[in-house]
Amino acid sequence: MSDPDPATIWHRFRTEAQRAVSESTWHIWLERVGFRELAGTTLVLEAPDDVRSWVETRFTRLLNALAETVIGPGARVDIVGPQEQVEIERPRPEAQRAQIAQELNPRLTFDQFVIGDCNRLAHAAALAVAEMPGLAYNPLFICGPPGLGKTHLLHSIANYVHEHGAGLTARYTTVEAFTDHFVGALKDGGMEAFKAAYRGVDVLLVDDVQFLQSRAKTEQEFFHTFNALHQAGAQLVLTSDRPPRDLEALEDRLRERFEAGLVCDVKPPERATRLTVLRKRVAQDDVGDIDPQALELIADRVATNLRALEGALIRVVAFGSLTGRPVTPELANEVLDGLYPQLKPKVRSVKEIQEQTCAAFGITMDDLLSSTRTQPVAFARQVAMYLSRELTDVSLPAIGRAFGNRNHTTVMHACKRTAERIATDKDAYEAVRKLTRELGGE
Repeated sequence: MSDPDPATIWHRFRTEAQRAVSESTWHIWLERVGFRELAGTTLVLEAPDDVRSWVETRFTRLLNALAETVIGPGARVDIVGPQEQVEIERPRPEAQRAQIAQELNPRLTFDQFVIGDCNRLAHAAALAVAEMPGLAYNPLFICGPPGLGKTHLLHSIANYVHEHGAGLTARYTTVEAFTDHFVGALKDGGMEAFKAAYRGVDVLLVDDVQFLQSRAKTEQEFFHTFNALHQAGAQLVLTSDRPPRDLEALEDRLRERFEAGLVCDVKPPERATRLTVLRKRVAQDDVGDIDPQALELIADRVATNLRALEGALIRVVAFGSLTGRPVTPELANEVLDGLYPQLKPKVRSVKEIQEQTCAAFGITMDDLLSSTRTQPVAFARQVAMYLSRELTDVSLPAIGRAFGNRNHTTVMHACKRTAERIATDKDAYEAVRKLTRELGGE
């Protein structure tokens, strides 16, 4: 294969690997293996530290055979860790700058997407775009909180175009990856290759465009990329955790372009959709007998995030398998109590959460909204922000404004710090759990 496109190579390789092993083997060992780069005829794969040794020992021969099938005779794989530097002799050093690493999950297709009232418009728009790139809605902007299927729709579009697009090319990326490639191209003098990689496609799908904010040079380059593609009639599909009008730190000219096409949102799934997702995952993975009431309990307990919903199912099934116990409502409740205490129905206002947090920590509202970073005020503020995100439907920017006009990134940091602390500090865990219960969150 001459001048192979790494996106196509990885898509074909991953599809063949999934077909070559059992469903359980794929999910346990190979699904988390990712693409690092294509260096000549060497496919460099990245495996998490906890599975890398086993993958190298048990699957290297299979993966090398698949590499020869997809790339050609003499091709091989090299498996590295997340932090490991790759040292491979490359026949064409300049090719690395021209190649844009991307990972398409062949499991994320329109057939596997569960449609409900929460996402019906977004799904219909995404399918229309996949069938008629550049003609239906351009750009298509899908917004909503994390874990509700936005990335699934992007992968579905790309997979559909690769399968049915009659030679059309689709490229999926995140803003983080786009930024990394852009910075690398600036340092290495590879801007022409960078531009060709992003502007020479028929469909460009970009995840998490909210992270373009406050990155002036990257934002400018993305603006020019957007214009070049749009003027050439190429399709653009973008996702964000909020609508364009709430991307306050973004330049007006780019925000206006995002709003010029179709803007549609995805919402937290209703109970029927959550149950369908769980049943479909059970049937797809063939995980054995599960009490239907256990699925109903999981659907009731994990109500706002589809990614967390599937994660809860996997953990419950794994716990049952490891302990030799049937998957019953009692088992599901036991696992969820220990692993998902924070995932409860959102029933409170930010002000109620602030007042309850002040009472629990013995501080005043002025203290909570102040700029002081002393303990316990700082931790109380982080907990209040964390609960505001978990127990309400208020956006991150709005939460920040409610806490003394703080930036949404401050809210994200507070949520991360709180989640880390309750995972390692038993006292903090109990304090947050008690406060959650008092707020009606469990």
